[in-house]
Amino acid sequence: MSSTENPGDGSQQVPPPETTGPDAVTPEAGTPAAPTPAAAALTDPTATGSTPEEAAPGAAAPEGAAPEGAAPEGAAPEGAAPGEAVVPESVTPGAVAPAESAPAPVAEAVSDPAQWGRVDEDGTVYVRTADGERAVGSWQAGDPAAGLAHFARRYDDLATEVSLLEARLKAHTGNPNELKAKAQALAETIPAATAVGDLDGLAARARAMVGTADSAAAESRAEKAAARAAQIARKEALAAEAEQIAAESTSWKAAGDRLKAIVEEWKTIRGIDRKTDEALWTRFAAARDAFGRRRGAHFAALDAQKGEARAAKQELIAEAQRLATSTDWGPTSAAMRSLMDRWKAVPRTGRDGDDDLWKQFRAAQDVFFTARAESDKVRNSEQLANQQAKEELLAEAEKLDPSTDLRGAQAALRRIQERYDAIGHVPRGAMRSLEDRMQAVEQKVRGASDAGRVRTAPENPMVASMRAAVTKAEEQLAKAEAAGNARRIEEARANLETRREWLAEAEKTASRR
Repeated sequence: MSSTENPGDGSQQVPPPETTGPDAVTPEAGTPAAPTPAAAALTDPTATGSTPEEAAPGAAAPEGAAPEGAAPEGAAPEGAAPGEAVVPESVTPGAVAPAESAPAPVAEAVSDPAQWGRVDEDGTVYVRTADGERAVGSWQAGDPAAGLAHFARRYDDLATEVSLLEARLKAHTGNPNELKAKAQALAETIPAATAVGDLDGLAARARAMVGTADSAAAESRAEKAAARAAQIARKEALAAEAEQIAAESTSWKAAGDRLKAIVEEWKTIRGIDRKTDEALWTRFAAARDAFGRRRGAHFAALDAQKGEARAAKQELIAEAQRLATSTDWGPTSAAMRSLMDRWKAVPRTGRDGDDDLWKQFRAAQDVFFTARAESDKVRNSEQLANQQAKEELLAEAEKLDPSTDLRGAQAALRRIQERYDAIGHVPRGAMRSLEDRMQAVEQKVRGASDAGRVRTAPENPMVASMRAAVTKAEEQLAKAEAAGNARRIEEARANLETRREWLAEAEKTASRR
């Protein structure tokens, strides 16, 4: 018996039972199971041997779907073992050859097909709707329950497609207008579908999607707008940060690293229209360029400053090298100290360059101060010899006895004084004691002629002035030592030595008058 399903208007033509044809549902065609909701393609594996009316009109196959005949793992018809292929005992001649070499297992219907349809004695399959029963096809493959399950799976195919559209609308994936068109097509074709199930409820769900598609599209646009605004805000924040860095930061290394990190973060922000994105990038690029120019100007100024400092220190080195061979110890020592003060006032030229320049400058100073130290050593040695010679003359003078031979003592003292004065400088520490001893001898000889007569000679004004100057110089030295100023200490000592020498000469001259 051939199976002719109703066209889109719902009419049915059922030929006599003994008639068979290519449209009959046969064991070879199988009773394929419905796909799961995760499947995407919703095609009828018997469509090659069926009339166009047997396929769900207007049903769109989602992208990437599996064939309808691919049954879920473990699916089986009622009464069959899991995974067992159902093969009816009889084969109706003229059946369409199967699409696959082995029949697919029958999947259990999502809902009880007997609740929504029946198969009469001659194999006609009916579905119950709100408008009454409607024939949807003919089953000549054996058990009526298997026939109901077959048409129930066609309903499940449609239900899966509706569920997929609902999920896509809810998730706002795909073009809302296209989804609305598919929902409209389903709402129009489901009531006349050759399937057994709650066609009225399924059509209502499709019509509901048509009504909500516009609001879903609006929600999708709102979500996209919100996401776009959030991405724009992120890039605006990054651009503002870059502008602040460009205007204020002087932490050149850290700021440069941060700008590089901003570029990497910038690349991860998507979903912004081209015009806005280019405007924000222009802001960021301008800020980065401004920072680069400011940093370049800073280091250029540093390089110029280092060049000036290097030139200034090279001049100080040249001057120190000119003074290094001087033997004018006092003035040159003061000049070397002045060079050191000027060196400290010049900015650094960088670790390596500054160290090299300092070595050259210090080497020139060391030449001078080493020579001065050697000179001081020689001078001290000479002064010690002079001290010893003067002590020997003083010992000779102190042996004179003017009480026995006044004239002879006076003559001998004059000769001793001439030899004493011809001797050069002695150490500062010994100068005063030597002069005191000589004055004592002179006083003894002068006073020998006036023995028995007390006479107080007024002190020479020059000697008094020299003594006052020595006292003042000693006070200045004490202050310099208390302050710890090496330069002032050395100057005060030199001044005191000069004053004492002048005092000794003044006392010597006064005693001879």
